[in-house]
Amino acid sequence: MDITVVAIGKKHESWVADGIDRYAQRLKKPWKISWKLLPHSSREGEQARAEESERLVAACGAHDEVILLDERGTMLDSESLSRTLQGRFDRGRHVVMLIGGAYGVTEELRAQANLVWSLSDLVFPHQLVRLIVTEQIYRCQEIAGGRSYHHR
Repeated sequence: MDITVVAIGKKHESWVADGIDRYAQRLKKPWKISWKLLPHSSREGEQARAEESERLVAACGAHDEVILLDERGTMLDSESLSRTLQGRFDRGRHVVMLIGGAYGVTEELRAQANLVWSLSDLVFPHQLVRLIVTEQIYRCQEIAGGRSYHHR
């Protein structure tokens, strides 16, 4: 149940790293999260979007289950996300979550993703998205395990 989060951007800011570490340390085997940070493009606009999307695609394996975070995606509540992740794990799939850069991702990448997931109608800073994603992965583990962290 390994999840790799691939994000465009600089290293985690200290307050984000502290939060990510807090939730990542709470994950119990077989749940595990790892991070791969890719540099921003030196270009702007569509050129940056294309270059960064290529980098994101290159970070995915042929058999990976790709979940793209995008504001135009499907909103899932925590229980639905937990079922989605558990279903992919049950099929033996490695999950890769992609977080694009400031200019977003190409339509081609969006079409290639197995799931396009929106956290909210709101737009969040990329650093905050990293922390939210980590907490949600921990929450999904707790829901899947029937533990009391998630109250509904």
